[in-house]
Amino acid sequence: MAVFNLTPSDPSSFILKGIPGLEAAHIWISIPFSTSYIISLLGNFMVLFVVGKEQTLHKPMYLLLCMLALTDISTSTSVVLKALCIFWFKLEVITVGGCLTQMFFFHAGTTMHSAVLVTMAFDRYVAICNPLRYATILTNAQIAKLGLVGLIRAVLFSLPLPLLLSRQPFCANRIIPHTYCDHMAVAKMSCGDITVNRMYGLVIPFVVNGSDLTLIALSYGLIIRAVLRISSKKAHQKALNTCTAHICVMLISYPPFFFSTVTHRFGQGIAPHIHIILANLCFLLPTMLNPIIYGAKTKELREKVGKYTYRMWSLGGH
Repeated sequence: MAVFNLTPSDPSSFILKGIPGLEAAHIWISIPFSTSYIISLLGNFMVLFVVGKEQTLHKPMYLLLCMLALTDISTSTSVVLKALCIFWFKLEVITVGGCLTQMFFFHAGTTMHSAVLVTMAFDRYVAICNPLRYATILTNAQIAKLGLVGLIRAVLFSLPLPLLLSRQPFCANRIIPHTYCDHMAVAKMSCGDITVNRMYGLVIPFVVNGSDLTLIALSYGLIIRAVLRISSKKAHQKALNTCTAHICVMLISYPPFFFSTVTHRFGQGIAPHIHIILANLCFLLPTMLNPIIYGAKTKELREKVGKYTYRMWSLGGH
């Protein structure tokens, strides 16, 4: 029971306040939070289940979808469960260790998410520009290796964030005005010099995501060049349709992330609750919409999902 007696100055804990200024509305805010989380879990687990069960889907494109689904599940779970505890039960206390662990998993998840999107762009490039060599260039083993490289990169870039903060002295006021342990929100609780934290927290996301976006842009530049060389308009449409889902996922992932990162550091005139809502939307929307977009835009996956949904519905009816 000692945990409930912790004060904001307790050296072993922080207090997460949720969305400051909107505490009275926390219970209402929890409705879209929990709804999007449930939809995300259902959609992503459905992708994992269907791809796992269907031998015909054991292809690079669908293995990448599984990587994206696993990343989305881990990222949203690392944040949403604690946020709902704050909204529903006022369980605002989080240990320093728990806070730094949550921070690592969240940032590693978002970095891995970006790596998977890059690999997907490369997959589309090979499928359109080198279709005859696709099966030899992108094997399942190659996809597994690329996924491992992305995971190692995510760990290496994300680990310094909690390590740098673990060396910082924290002030008596340990109240974090956020729903989760965001790197800069925690760094601002420090009494020490956080220049390195600020620089690393700002430069690394732009370096990582900037390099990823450059590779994606290069892939799509080569794809567009290859498509323009095709004389048939029908072939144009078919080639571009294979990229539609990936483009939609990028549009709901990168722009909100960069906007949130910039406004959190330079948008002093923006109300704190706007910052926090934007930061939450950055991971809530993609994790919820990714399986829906790919399910709607990928015919083979859509048909298999429909088959299993109908089968489960039939069993439930009996």
